[in-house]
Amino acid sequence: MRIGFLGAGVVAQTIARHVLPLGHQVLFSNTKGPDSLAPLVEELGSGASAGTPQQAAEQDIVVLAVNWPNVQNALFSVPDWSGRLLVDATNRVAGYDPFTLGDLSGRTSSEIVADLAPGARVVKAFNSVPMSWISDFSSAKPHTVLFVSGDDSEAKKPVTELIEQAGLVSVDLGSLATGGRLQQLGGPLAGINLTFGGRFTA
Repeated sequence: MRIGFLGAGVVAQTIARHVLPLGHQVLFSNTKGPDSLAPLVEELGSGASAGTPQQAAEQDIVVLAVNWPNVQNALFSVPDWSGRLLVDATNRVAGYDPFTLGDLSGRTSSEIVADLAPGARVVKAFNSVPMSWISDFSSAKPHTVLFVSGDDSEAKKPVTELIEQAGLVSVDLGSLATGGRLQQLGGPLAGINLTFGGRFTA
């Protein structure tokens, strides 16, 4: 598959390092332009490239991997989201210094993302654990559980397959409203280190 990233930080890079050895292609984008990503592309090697947000959005899967304050600008940089598979890897954070969560009582963060990207097939994934917990890219990596939520069951399938191919474990929590609330930062399933095989640590 071809995977485009809106954002090129630790989330995008961690996902890329899991999928590149499988033969998938990744395309990073940011606000500074493709040239600023040349060192990263060179480091990752074959299968990695950089482009514009619009080019990232033209890939088979598009991963939204920016900080919450930048979500609207990132999504608005793509004129038309109709039919695109958009993976929301963000968490709703109101501030970073000090660290504070956004309002979790209303619509989930992914429902807000869906509102900002009309027509997109939104799947929530890659947000429930710190990237440092899945920074082992070897074949012997722990089978860490990643939660997936979405209103489109067909859209969830390739995301689930990608997670499983990478040697991780996908657990479907249901819709953006129900599952998204469970796995978003501040929800009961966020920040839980759950690995397949009976081992559980908090």
